[in-house]
Amino acid sequence: MINFIGRAKEKKKLHDMLDVAGLQACLIYGRRRVGKSELIKQILRETDMTVIYYECKQTTEQNNVESLAAIISEVWSLPKLSFSGIEETLDYIFKQSMTEPIVLVLDEYSYLRDKAAGLDSIMQVLIDKYKDDANLKLIICGSYIGIMKSLLEKNNPLYGRIDLSINLKPMDYLESALFYPGFSNVDKVRMYSVFGGIPYYNRLVNDKKSVRDNIMFLLTSPGSRLENEVPIYLRSEISKITNANEVFEALAAGYSRFNDILSQSHVSSSPTLADVLDRLIKMEIVIKQAPINDEHNKKKMGYRIIDNLSLYYYRYIYRYLSQRSIMDPEVFYDRFISDDFEAKYVPHIFEDVCRQYLILQNRAGKLPVIFEKIGKYWYDDPVHKKNGEFDIVTEDSEGYIPYEVKFRKDPLSSSMIETEVKQVKESGLRCYKYGFIARSGFEAEPADNMIFITLDDIFK
Repeated sequence: MINFIGRAKEKKKLHDMLDVAGLQACLIYGRRRVGKSELIKQILRETDMTVIYYECKQTTEQNNVESLAAIISEVWSLPKLSFSGIEETLDYIFKQSMTEPIVLVLDEYSYLRDKAAGLDSIMQVLIDKYKDDANLKLIICGSYIGIMKSLLEKNNPLYGRIDLSINLKPMDYLESALFYPGFSNVDKVRMYSVFGGIPYYNRLVNDKKSVRDNIMFLLTSPGSRLENEVPIYLRSEISKITNANEVFEALAAGYSRFNDILSQSHVSSSPTLADVLDRLIKMEIVIKQAPINDEHNKKKMGYRIIDNLSLYYYRYIYRYLSQRSIMDPEVFYDRFISDDFEAKYVPHIFEDVCRQYLILQNRAGKLPVIFEKIGKYWYDDPVHKKNGEFDIVTEDSEGYIPYEVKFRKDPLSSSMIETEVKQVKESGLRCYKYGFIARSGFEAEPADNMIFITLDDIFK
């Protein structure tokens, strides 16, 4: 049996729901490969209730009915059952729960919803019909985030009937590292920078091999396990994949402003680009951000890819598809990936890891002052005739704290720290402390107005 890793909070929520008497309905949604089904199956292993787990199929309603009927017959050791439609089939299960506690899981609900007309209304009628008498725990699960979120909206028949809703997000860097405990903390950051917080990807990592060998074996070499993972996922969600490819390539190259993406991506028009970005945001692969000190300024809005595998794919694989097809995989990796990966790509992701660390510390109440905002800070420097932004700045009741993040081999020296502090002062950012997060630690002692954090601190 596969060892289940992480998801303690989500597991507790689901167990708490199972412990509530009567009829309870739960909605679980999230992007493909994020671990929804595995989470549900783990919960089912830990309950004594009668379980009916059905993975809906992209086929006719009647075919789904027959498949679900076969499961019902097996669960209760009954002769082959026959139902006229999905409503009669589900009604049978609801009715059975009046005499024994049942967990009913409809996984990939949107597939069945596509084929069974008015399924949301059917579910609503059954919930209302049996709400006072049934002892049923209904779990509806799906990967199409837009469709699943629509079940919670006011105009949907199921509005107000969902007792628990879980939007399952990718794991953070700490939970992801549990999949490869044999790596050093530095290599855990490198590994997370490629495979992110998606359990399916992380289960494939072998921490007895090097980071390079894992990346080569799973992603970079032709015919590798995850070679087509990103394009297949995108095609399942977006019809005009060409535009998405253009936008991803621009984002992966470091362009974040709308006009820059438009000019670099060759997307035909602003409305088309806006539509593609909106779709990617709804898929929770891209986010839109504004500086924390100018949140309503559209000109300073930026976009970035938050799915690490997609970022890696478009930065290194998609960009060099032609070269990759005619080169030895080892030579290709050394020429087009190795140096940039270490010097630019991983340090960029390390910033996100540090952002996550600060948020985790903040939520746990482990910071001296709890911050209310974290993000980029935009500044104009008229004296030196330049502008720019600091990537990680927190704002709390006492003011701002900028954090400088360094993923360099050598410790941060006093002179480097002084240079960074000078840059902050020249920018006009009024802060009461300076934060530094360094992979290799520090050669200096922190002053009272400084915060020093090491990579080992981040993984404690």
